[in-house]
Amino acid sequence: MIRPMEGIRVLEVAEWFFVPGAGTVLADWGADVIKIEHPVRGDPLRGLISSGIIPGAHGLNFFVENGSRNKRSLGLDLATEPGRGIFNELVKQADVVLTSFLPAARRRLRIDYPDVKQINPRIIYAKGSGQGPKGPENERGGFDAGSFWSRGSVAHMLTEPGKPPIMQRAAFGDTIGATFIAGGIAAALFNRERTGQGCELDVSLLGTAVWLMAPDILASILLGHELPHADRTRAPNPLMNTYKCKDDTWLMLMMLTPQKHWDEFCKAIEREDMLESYPLIRWIDENVRFELAKVLGDHFVTRTRQEWMERLLRYDTIHAPVQTPKEIPNDPQVIANKYLVDYVHPTHGAFKVAASPVQFDGEPADVRRVAPDAGQDTEEILLDLLGMSWEEIGEMKEKGIVS
Repeated sequence: MIRPMEGIRVLEVAEWFFVPGAGTVLADWGADVIKIEHPVRGDPLRGLISSGIIPGAHGLNFFVENGSRNKRSLGLDLATEPGRGIFNELVKQADVVLTSFLPAARRRLRIDYPDVKQINPRIIYAKGSGQGPKGPENERGGFDAGSFWSRGSVAHMLTEPGKPPIMQRAAFGDTIGATFIAGGIAAALFNRERTGQGCELDVSLLGTAVWLMAPDILASILLGHELPHADRTRAPNPLMNTYKCKDDTWLMLMMLTPQKHWDEFCKAIEREDMLESYPLIRWIDENVRFELAKVLGDHFVTRTRQEWMERLLRYDTIHAPVQTPKEIPNDPQVIANKYLVDYVHPTHGAFKVAASPVQFDGEPADVRRVAPDAGQDTEEILLDLLGMSWEEIGEMKEKGIVS
């Protein structure tokens, strides 16, 4: 199995899911990711079950299990001089520092880029922020439901006009932004390989949203108004629309070029009569397209989604089932490509977690280590990487510097 980041050491000084998610991707790619957590509090993500914000699955925090696998956890108080000394020693051996801490906290703890660069000029210093590293709000934090979903116009464009803004799903913007951070780090490491120079990089939740919403944003700039909100009853292209099936499930048709698929599609759904009643030349009239969408809606409701899928797969059509999260583990493509990978927890047994999506030579990322408890690997890291003695570690534990 190819692990392109093997031999790369990452110090993750980050909390919640946005920036640590990048650490997960790098760890999946083989990097040695050391997650630095406060020796008493740990990452606040760990406390979401006890606070009631997310439901626990038999006492298991699925956010932590999916987001901290393949990492080691070091309990370290960076607010103390000895704790910062340990961090500085680790920086000397590191390739990447990954942080979500706000600028004021980084300056106070003396772990900002100028501090770290002075210790290791080749370091890649990667930051995740809410609104970006510049501007009047660069010092403020942000979570994805605010900086990404709301401020970035995602909520507005997905909300039915006249309705309250739709709420995002858990860690939706975080996961997308994390992938950009991981990619940025890979590019920075490649640049260092060629030039010998480290660098600082930033990915913000707001910037992530601007990139994802670029078609809508650019349209508003160039046209002076928004692109229309989706309305399945008035589909500009009836072959790019959702249709309800007999079993109350939905099917998405996704044929951007009707002229390529119309004949095959009509054969697939056993409605070749529509080739005459709705020839493509008539589609110039939007009322014809709207009428056709209704005709298709009345037709698709006569069979189950599975029955339609079986027919459509025999022909040159592009479509997809509109699935629930519960259906994903049984999707034959998810199974065949191992988009969910095996995970064996020491106390909760075997289940599956989501694989980060990049595969090398056709192999998915594997789980080499389950998510650690907070500070679980402190002794191993201090002994093996810094050569500290048991007595030194014991003294630091007594003072609360490490856990």
